[in-house]
Amino acid sequence: MSDDVTEFHAARLLILLEFCGANGHIDGLTKLAKLDFFVRYPDFFNRISSFIGQTTKSSTEHVESKMIRYRYGPWDKRYYDILSYLRSKDMILVSKHKNGAFRFQLTETGKKIVLEISSLYEFRLLIEQMKTVKKILGNKSGSALKKIIYEVFQDEVTQKLFDEVI
Repeated sequence: MSDDVTEFHAARLLILLEFCGANGHIDGLTKLAKLDFFVRYPDFFNRISSFIGQTTKSSTEHVESKMIRYRYGPWDKRYYDILSYLRSKDMILVSKHKNGAFRFQLTETGKKIVLEISSLYEFRLLIEQMKTVKKILGNKSGSALKKIIYEVFQDEVTQKLFDEVI
């Protein structure tokens, strides 16, 4: 199952940085996680889009990979391991941004890998979903995304216990 393959999640985060980020980077782990959530949960993305007055139809209908409820909403416990893996392979740079948040940025190696991955048919729908998520939510901060998730998804996220699958 792809959900158990670290490389699958690493590939998704690399293309997330490219297609949901700004110039190959995303500022803040909260923003990265929330954008990833909306990529992975297309029905939730459609609902949030409607809530903010945007009409959209996700390119996929199924949940890509499950996430859990954690301190700041949807979360994947593998983030730290996968981001460390990408950093150790010189695919991303991690630095502190001016507001104290971490900046996750593609390196030249990461950009080359994204170019290869994005040409694969298997990633076509995922990349389309990422482009749509960026268009609708890409300009919002991680805190704004977290707030709107808690507001709109009371039963599905807010009321869940920590570590409970969303």
